[in-house]
Amino acid sequence: MKQGLKYIRTVPAILLWSLPFVFLLIFYFQPLLANFRMAWQATTSEVLASIPLKVITQPLFFTIWQAILSTVLTIVVGFPPAYLLAKYRFVGKSFIRLLTTIPFIMPTVVVAAGFNALLGPRGWFNLLLQTIFSLDKPPIQIINTLGAILLAHVFYNSTVFIRVVGGAWSQLDPKIGFAARTLGASPVRVWQKITFPLLKPALLSAILLIFLFNFTSFAVILLLGGPKFSTLEVEIYIQALHMLNLPIAGLLSAIQLLFTLVLTILYTRLIKTKSVALTPRDPEEVAKPITGWKQRSFLMGTMSYLIILFAAPLFSLVLRSFLLTDFSRNLDGSTGNRFSLVYYQELFLNRRESLFYVPPIDAILNSLYFGLITVGIALFLGFLAASVISSRSRWGKLLDPILMLPLGTSAVTLGLGFILVFNRPPLDVRSFPLLVPIAHSLVAMPFVVRILQPVMATIPRELKYSAMVLGASPWRTFWQVEFPILFRAIISAALFAFTISLGEFGATTFLARPEQPTIPIAIYRYLSQPGGLNYGQAMAMSTILMIICALSIILIERLKLPKIKEF
Repeated sequence: MKQGLKYIRTVPAILLWSLPFVFLLIFYFQPLLANFRMAWQATTSEVLASIPLKVITQPLFFTIWQAILSTVLTIVVGFPPAYLLAKYRFVGKSFIRLLTTIPFIMPTVVVAAGFNALLGPRGWFNLLLQTIFSLDKPPIQIINTLGAILLAHVFYNSTVFIRVVGGAWSQLDPKIGFAARTLGASPVRVWQKITFPLLKPALLSAILLIFLFNFTSFAVILLLGGPKFSTLEVEIYIQALHMLNLPIAGLLSAIQLLFTLVLTILYTRLIKTKSVALTPRDPEEVAKPITGWKQRSFLMGTMSYLIILFAAPLFSLVLRSFLLTDFSRNLDGSTGNRFSLVYYQELFLNRRESLFYVPPIDAILNSLYFGLITVGIALFLGFLAASVISSRSRWGKLLDPILMLPLGTSAVTLGLGFILVFNRPPLDVRSFPLLVPIAHSLVAMPFVVRILQPVMATIPRELKYSAMVLGASPWRTFWQVEFPILFRAIISAALFAFTISLGEFGATTFLARPEQPTIPIAIYRYLSQPGGLNYGQAMAMSTILMIICALSIILIERLKLPKIKEF
């Protein structure tokens, strides 16, 4: 009996391990090696001598500089809400938690469109100021500036800081601090000698992760920075797709890969660092109610700037998608601003009857189509990988870190690698559109594994063994024993993979064919073109994408995974 069970556990593990690994070998490691090979060719040929040094140094220095500046600003913005959520209980706390979750789920093109709707030349602030003061030109010129880049990065990464640092802060045992205060230590002394050392691992982890996100930022720089600013990501995109200079693009890609690899290794080692073991506190034990005018002022001030930072751009985006301005005058001769559904109606029309025009609704259908394929690939391979990892076999221990590698790789670098490798039939970027969902699956699969594997690990093995002893086949055992337990986790993983696919922009810019754009690609095209109609359609499509992503995350939050106890 024991030998039979051992056979059941080990032989399938080898087979299950091979499929995800082969997928990564073909579609992840092969493109990465192609990037390094192209970079090596550039350094050992006449290409290197013809490359101006500033083509490499300028984007590299700006990438590091803006990442540092964005990280510092994120810390400054994130500390007050992290402290507030960790130390106090108040009416509206759940709303603040939800509000600080919004940036993490929003695609970059939606965020860029939101800030454009709020602060752009046709944004609400400029329209309001122009109406009040009868101005001919928009007075606020923040789009295509460093300020817009920093603002968007703070919008995105404040969530990471609040969740990582605030979560660790809320779990610190307060009794040590109380004892220090009883012995005469001042609040500053308690922070220096107790709180900060205990929070240090979480702080360093959050800072490294935020810096990594800022370092690999692409869509924010491209959409809000304009032509004056170029990071390594943007320069790779420009050299590969606009200048058609693949050697330089490969060299820049290799430089970025080395930086991100170092940052990822540092982050991985840091999160394994454990602070002093403390008993997690009961939130009701120490979380104090808001009392006194100072605490109320702190609460109101923090909530106010969080609402302005997180909610105002997205709310402006929705309203701006219904407001007609110059397009209304061109369309029907009317004047003034008014609310209408025209921009949404125009998503279905080809007003100029151009043969090369792709209606926006087609981009929406393409994104849904690619998203469903991504869900299928990521769920299938992620389920196999999670099964191996949860079995605690040597194959699972080897596969687990390998699966996480795509998360530390730039999507732009991955897209460039796809172009270098898959350039001939049958896997040709120009004639095989399924490369788009395959690239999306590389990013989504690690999240699928992280959602499924903990639930699989909690399923008592005795349930499966008992079913087999009673004569159930492996398929029947899975369908009637494991699947009901895994159902909610599978739905959550599918929704997460679908949301990631809808918002992916970096790799898709390299792989999507002109006649098959996705929603983010279409939004970028419309925002890059002049005219009220193009702007309005970009706002409408961004609103649709935002709603789809928000509904997906709400469903994920509602699918609370069951807790299974070991026998």
